[in-house]
Amino acid sequence: MDTKQVEKISKALGDPYRLKIMEMIKQQNEEWMQCACIAQSIDLAQSTISHHINQLVDADLLIAVKDGRNVQYRVNKEVMSEYLKFLNVFSV
Repeated sequence: MDTKQVEKISKALGDPYRLKIMEMIKQQNEEWMQCACIAQSIDLAQSTISHHINQLVDADLLIAVKDGRNVQYRVNKEVMSEYLKFLNVFSV
């Protein structure tokens, strides 16, 4: 993982709503989650939630799969694992 990707991921995770979105999707385990389900749990406009999700997808933290008119999301475990390995270098 290069430093540019680490920076992009860190920036994406630097927002409390994005962290909450990641946590909600992670709690689904291997299941996919739609934006509408996330919107029911977070007190933000759907367009704002979509913006946050797009930031997470752009950072490769979420995998997005289109299902008809809907898009479903899941945590990208491989990228998250590589990011955590990178951060582990700084552990004391």
